[in-house]
Amino acid sequence: MAAWVPCRRWDWAAVLFGRHRGPIASLARKPPRAWWLPACRQKVSLSFLNRPDLPSLAYKKLKGKNPGIIFIPGYLSDMNGEKALAIEEFCKSLGHACIRFDYSGIGNSDGNLEECTVGKWRKDVLSILDDVAEGPQILVGSSLGGWLMLHAAIARPEKVVALIGIATAADALVTQFHALPVEAQKEIEVKGEWTLPSKYNEEGFYHVPYSFIKEAEHHCLLHSPIPVTCPVRLLHGMKDSIIPWHMSLQVADRIVSPDVDVILRKNSDHRMKEKADIHLLVCTIDDLIDKLSTVVH
Repeated sequence: MAAWVPCRRWDWAAVLFGRHRGPIASLARKPPRAWWLPACRQKVSLSFLNRPDLPSLAYKKLKGKNPGIIFIPGYLSDMNGEKALAIEEFCKSLGHACIRFDYSGIGNSDGNLEECTVGKWRKDVLSILDDVAEGPQILVGSSLGGWLMLHAAIARPEKVVALIGIATAADALVTQFHALPVEAQKEIEVKGEWTLPSKYNEEGFYHVPYSFIKEAEHHCLLHSPIPVTCPVRLLHGMKDSIIPWHMSLQVADRIVSPDVDVILRKNSDHRMKEKADIHLLVCTIDDLIDKLSTVVH
């Protein structure tokens, strides 16, 4: 059974799975760090990872201590979002390494967006892990990035030491597509794309290729136990209109690790980028770094 733990100070609740020292007590008593740096912020230079037969990936790497943090963006998002920048600033204040990057076909990376798939973006994450990151890493995945972080943890268990999902969208596009009436599915197949409403896009909707959905079916995880054994923290806003917060409970239930927390924010939406959301995120990172350091020593 999962235990609900209310935390009035942060306006969130956590669902704890298994027997372990979760972040609840430590976050409740931990004062905010003075990590928001002044305006004369040191810039991290843009670099490119060249890959044979694959698009070059744009990334920014902050050098520092391990475990390092890698931010994995959401669908059509780049490395310059508020969460990615906040994580980099927090890592800088701690002296820990941090990497943020653009998927192929997105931002400053090479590649054709129309040819991108979940499988190709999975390869992008693994390339960053294999060829840019040094030592053990904590992966922070937002939305679709939460789905990809699970794949990375399965593929590189020796390097991925913890996961933090923000509105983790495991299997989400596939699940939502198959929830449509059969007639609507057939119409999308004939048309070749799914016009998916979204308040986070200037047009008011995304054009999702039908081929993208069909390829994504090969990467679904929720149909069986997810062989991730490291600590996992899943943050989710209960006012998320894109990915229902119940998805994080489902992901937590499927992950085999006993060290899994689901942390729900009652008034947060899908992006979880308000100041209190960011505070919760960096406190969660801080707690995992403390936990991993304790385990190592």
